[in-house]
Order: sequence, then structure tokens, then C-alpha cells
Amino acid sequence: MRTVTGFDLDMTLVDSVDGIVASVQHVCRGYGVEVAAADIAETIGLPLDMVFPLWLPDEPYAALLAGYRAHYAEFGVPQSRPMPGAPELLDFVHTQLGHSVVVTAKHTPIAQRVLEAAGLRADLVVGDLFAEAKAEVLLAEQASYYVGDHPGDMIAARHANAIGIGVTTGPSDADALRAAGADVVLADLTAVTDWLRANTDSA
Repeated sequence: MRTVTGFDLDMTLVDSVDGIVASVQHVCRGYGVEVAAADIAETIGLPLDMVFPLWLPDEPYAALLAGYRAHYAEFGVPQSRPMPGAPELLDFVHTQLGHSVVVTAKHTPIAQRVLEAAGLRADLVVGDLFAEAKAEVLLAEQASYYVGDHPGDMIAARHANAIGIGVTTGPSDADALRAAGADVVLADLTAVTDWLRANTDSA
């Protein structure tokens, strides 16, 4: 029987912090606003329509989004790197469990390019979704697990009746992930592989 494992993308499977920070800063500087890299990094995982209003609340979001995507596609995507343990985890899922699906707030075409740049492969990539909205895909795919670094990911897992596996590889700590409904909280993706091996019928 095929087991479906879902994943968030940014700071879960892929270290994309440098590219995201640089692209948000680029857009903000165009409006004369300087934002610290650490402040932007704290927002990774949120949709951009929740990020830009923090610093550019009066500017048209469509223009901000277009500027971000253009910059990120050229400069951010090539900076994408696999998180430690990501290749091994996806290999375990594909060879021992069956199917992987990435559900992310990132725009779908860009998410696909980010995975390719990081040298990773998923069976399905669906973007432009956050928190509860991610659950629609997870339910449709009958995902048993959803791995993510953000409280919104744990909310998605809960709404999809999937086991939420939180990883403290992004801006959220273990307490925040548990408060959002994580069933399991682990330090990194290597620990996720070990947990899945111990808690599935793959051994």
C-alpha cells in the first residue's frame, strides 16, 4: 500500500533563506525602506501577502509581488540548497513508503524550480497555499504525514487528519510547533527519516 508523505518547502526541505531575504530587501529598497535580514527571516513560511504589509502597508501588493518574483526567479532560485538530510529523507520516502507531495505557500512554478536547483525531486508539487488551505491537497492525496517547520504546517496537518511532524529548522521553536498541533517535533530531517523508519512498516 502506498504511503503518502507531505512536505513544506522553505526551511523544511530547502534552505532558501538567503534568496528570500535578498528579494524582499530588493523590493523594499525600491520604496526607500531598509529591512534587517533577521526580521525577514522570521517571516519565512508566511505567504508574501502577509509579509510585505509589515513594511510596505500602503503599496499595491500586485506590484510588490511582481517585483519579488522577478528578482527571486533570477537571483533567489540559484541560491536554493537542500536542508541537511533532505536527499536521504526523500530517497527513503520514494523507496520505502511510496509517494511524496510538496505543499507550499511558494508560487508553484517557482517551487518546482527551487526543488530542481536544490537537486531534490517530489512526485507532486502544489504551491500558493498556506495553513488550512494546504489541507485540501493533503486530503486529496490521502497524506499520512506532513513535515514542516512552521505552525501553519501543523495546522495543515491537523485539518488533513495527517500526523504533523514539526522540525525546528526554521524560525519556529518546538513550543510553537506543539502549540499549533504537532504530533512529533524533531530537530532535523535526519531525525525525521529515523522516526519514519521506526514508526512505519518499511523496516
